[in-house]
Amino acid sequence: MRRFKTLLRLAATIVAIGLGLGSPAHAVTDIHWWHAMSGELGKQLEKLAADFNASQSEFRIVPAYKGNYTETVTASIFAFRSRSQPAIVQVNEIATATMMAARGAIYPVYELMRDQKEEFSPGAYLPAVTGYYSDVAGNMLSFPFNASTPILYYNKDLFKSAGLDPAVAPKTWADVGAAAKKLRAAGAPCGFTTSWPSWINVENFSAFHNVPLSTSSNGFGGLDAELTFNNALVVRHIGQLQEWQTTRTYDYSGRGQSAEPRFQKGECGIFIGSSATRADIRKNSKFEVGYGMLPYWGDVAGAPQNTIIGGATLWVLRDRPGAEYRGVAKFFAFLSKPEVQAAWHQNTGYLPVTRAAYELTRQQGFYDRNPGAAISIEQITLKAPTVNSRGVRLGSFVLVRDAIEDELEFVFNGKKSAQAALDAAVERGNRLLRQFERANPDR
Repeated sequence: MRRFKTLLRLAATIVAIGLGLGSPAHAVTDIHWWHAMSGELGKQLEKLAADFNASQSEFRIVPAYKGNYTETVTASIFAFRSRSQPAIVQVNEIATATMMAARGAIYPVYELMRDQKEEFSPGAYLPAVTGYYSDVAGNMLSFPFNASTPILYYNKDLFKSAGLDPAVAPKTWADVGAAAKKLRAAGAPCGFTTSWPSWINVENFSAFHNVPLSTSSNGFGGLDAELTFNNALVVRHIGQLQEWQTTRTYDYSGRGQSAEPRFQKGECGIFIGSSATRADIRKNSKFEVGYGMLPYWGDVAGAPQNTIIGGATLWVLRDRPGAEYRGVAKFFAFLSKPEVQAAWHQNTGYLPVTRAAYELTRQQGFYDRNPGAAISIEQITLKAPTVNSRGVRLGSFVLVRDAIEDELEFVFNGKKSAQAALDAAVERGNRLLRQFERANPDR
């Protein structure tokens, strides 16, 4: 009898296995996400995808690194032509106007979330973030992902050696110049340096002093915008940098993030760069780091205003299966959760793009434990954004920025005056804007 029961149980098990093998498993929908983040930031991005994938069983986000921002966008364009585009692509902030012009290729995020009936309110996000990625009606076109703004870092050990107060960050450009001269006198190879030359010394400089970068509300008002950053204030600032360059009070370090290692190695006592490099700087610097807001010229009425963001956003591409869009909407809802956004902010140094994530981070005591971590949020929310400090929405601005940085290098190499270089940058940039305008007559 016992043997008979054992055989029955074995038969039942075999039948159950057979039924299981005969029934198809529920298919998981893969959603491809092309991005431009490598190194530690890439690992944090992959963790976001893995956490979402673990939270449900219907969709799987598949991230793929495609090179820098330009390479990632270019790859997406070619893929779209061959119908092999991803559902999500990460695009840097200054390419917003270019993406908007590709109306047939993009699925605006506000439409996606509405169509998929997922909760999505622009009011939940920081105004300095939503403004950059919204149309004139306030509709968010892409999903804010990694947002940063420039802040000041300084080497407290070098400050002490130079007789400077390590507890006080320089506030104005005059303060920065004075401190940098003392650092040089004390033996520092360079007083201060900056990364991302145009983003910091032209774009954010203009916003923080509430002066226009161009007409037509920095491009938000239409494609007919004309560049105006060859004004007296910007010329004065770039001219001062040029003067400081002769004594390495200021020392130009190149484009992009090439200046950051010089600060980490202790060459430059002051560094102005992205808030998103904060964790990297703390990890790799063998000295105590101090933090401050972006400097401003103290004699400019209304300054400081507020800085603008850099970084990137997530655009959704059209012509993917409907099931993928359901998954994209759920993924964006997941990314919007306060605990997810707070962890991303704390682990990377990027801004918490939602108000709730900022409040949660504050309640968790993160800012108390990490002095300087709140400076970026305080800075972009210092005052309500104006038409001059909302952001930049100019066509082909990646190329315009290249033209600006070409001309800035002529200044720092002593080959042109600040006025001549900025006049040339405006002329070159306006040609690019007119080309973009002619190529997009219906926008």
